[in-house]
Amino acid sequence: MKNTVALSEVDRRLLDHLQRDCRISNQELAAAIGMSASACWRRVRALEEAGVISGYVALVDGERIGQRFSAIVHVMLQRHERHHLDEFLDALSRRPEVLQVFATTGEADYHVHVLCEDKDAYNAFLEEFLFRLPGVAQVRTNLILKSIKSTPRVPL
Repeated sequence: MKNTVALSEVDRRLLDHLQRDCRISNQELAAAIGMSASACWRRVRALEEAGVISGYVALVDGERIGQRFSAIVHVMLQRHERHHLDEFLDALSRRPEVLQVFATTGEADYHVHVLCEDKDAYNAFLEEFLFRLPGVAQVRTNLILKSIKSTPRVPL
C-alpha cells in the first residue's frame, strides 16, 4: 500500500488547476493560486517528488484516430499461481490496446478495458494474445456502446 500524502489547501488548488490544464505555465499557475512563481514551482516539484503527480499526458480522442471498438473484458483465471499471474499481468501491461486493468472481487478476477480499431482487431487480440495466456479460464466481453463519463481527474 502506498503512503498517503497530506495535502494543504494550496496543494489541492494547484492539483485542481494542473488536472484541468497541465500545459499552464508556472507563472500563470502561480498567479491563479496567488503565490510567487518560485514558491509555486517548489510546491509542484514537491508534489512530483512525493509521487502525488505521477506524470503529465495529452488526452487523445480514440474515435478521432480510428480507435472505435471499446470493450470491458472480464477475465477469469483457472490458476492463481504466482508465476502464471505475473506472466498474465506482465503480458497485459505490454499491450497497447489495453488501457486499464483492474483486479476485482466477484465473478471475474480481472476487468480489462480494451480499445482498438474494430471487431476484427479485437478478435485478433483475443485469439492471438489473450486466449493463449496460461491460466486464462474464461473471457467475457461487454461492448462499450457509449461513454457517458470518462475523466482522469481525481476529486480533490
